[in-house]
Amino acid sequence: MQRLTDQVAIVTGGAQGIGGATARRLAEEGAKVLVVDIDVETAWANVENIRAAGNVALAHQADMANHGEIKAAIERAVGEWGRLDIVVNNAFNVLTAGSGGATEVSEEVWDQGMAVMVKSIFLGAKYAVPEMQKIGGGKMVNMSSVHGLLTAPGFLVYETAKAAVIGITRQMATEFGPTGIRVNAVLPGHMVTERLQAMWDENPSGLRFFEDQYPLRKVGRAVDIANGVVFLCSEEASFITGHSLVIDGGLSIQLQENFGVRQAHYLRENPETQLPY
Repeated sequence: MQRLTDQVAIVTGGAQGIGGATARRLAEEGAKVLVVDIDVETAWANVENIRAAGNVALAHQADMANHGEIKAAIERAVGEWGRLDIVVNNAFNVLTAGSGGATEVSEEVWDQGMAVMVKSIFLGAKYAVPEMQKIGGGKMVNMSSVHGLLTAPGFLVYETAKAAVIGITRQMATEFGPTGIRVNAVLPGHMVTERLQAMWDENPSGLRFFEDQYPLRKVGRAVDIANGVVFLCSEEASFITGHSLVIDGGLSIQLQENFGVRQAHYLRENPETQLPY
């Protein structure tokens, strides 16, 4: 039985990767999904995959650093389907990954990263919450990262933003819980997405490096995160709010004194490696 039948969901950064898998899984569970992404061509390709499976979705182009475009995306979902039950805030700014520490990062990169990964959640709630309250409640899932708990040299913007996501999740859960809205966060570890698969195919030793950091001795797939999001949006999680669900193969339960140093050393030795954060 589908767990989200006739519910309406928005997934930002939903074209591919974690967002793409999340959009597909929500649709498989019966939700009508608006796939929001700045890359609208790839978003439509994901929509076609969803429709080919017999499910309902639309694509919508939006820059999640833009106030007006965030508002328009929410209005599009409500205008198409008459309600809003679920918002998954997954948008990510690739410029922030490994962009440096405080002495290297430009103010522009800082502002852009915070706008896409933190401010967009505030603005999304500003317009989504009233729509959810009209129907008696809803679910919001914010994408953080294990980098919201753990740190490594060279990730100032990303790690600050992902820690802020945990904080904004807890505050919003307190704020909106009395009106039936649950707000949770998901903290992924290293996930092999479409963007990364080709890189790891060319650099298998890099993938083994990351796998060796995990107690399960493997890294995750985007669907592992999507399954967690579906759970948090389902009635099975009806008494869960303000929670940070870590899905990381056990990475963050270990002693971490040297992890950031090992990672930074590996990236210096292998500058072609991109991280999935």
